[in-house]
Amino acid sequence: MQKPLAVLNKAINQQVIVELKAKRSYRGILEGYDPHMNIVLKNAEEVINGSVTRKLEQTIVRGDNVIYISP
Repeated sequence: MQKPLAVLNKAINQQVIVELKAKRSYRGILEGYDPHMNIVLKNAEEVINGSVTRKLEQTIVRGDNVIYISP
């Protein structure tokens, strides 16, 4: 069994989905993270209720809002 941060470390520079509270998510390339689960994504898309609402060159997602991260 792998630890969660080890799985995230393997996902660096790969496409991930970050699911947030309030039915919002981001899809993008994982650039980095910290132990508080703050996430940095590049070439990200913000998805609200299943629809892409905007595209972002780079974004930081606060770890308090993260429900899960899927590599």
